[in-house]
Amino acid sequence: MLKKNKKQKLIDKFKTHDTDTGSPQVQIAILTEEVKELTKHLREHKKDFSSRRGLVKKVTERRRLMRYLKREDKKAYEKLVVDLKIRPLSE
Repeated sequence: MLKKNKKQKLIDKFKTHDTDTGSPQVQIAILTEEVKELTKHLREHKKDFSSRRGLVKKVTERRRLMRYLKREDKKAYEKLVVDLKIRPLSE
């Protein structure tokens, strides 16, 4: 679970306008950070299957949002992939 200040920093960095908290870019950035934290947790706790399930759900949600962003705004998608240092979708 992300701390409030870390989440706010992500929102400030990726927001598209002043009051933005829910654009695909912000959601993908938050999910990416949560995926990183869960991955780190699961390296230490290999048998934590409920957290593994949560990780799979977050990765799936992020992939779905990335597909949407790629379809709707290709430039924003490409910029986000570079900024977050994540692998682009293979389609």
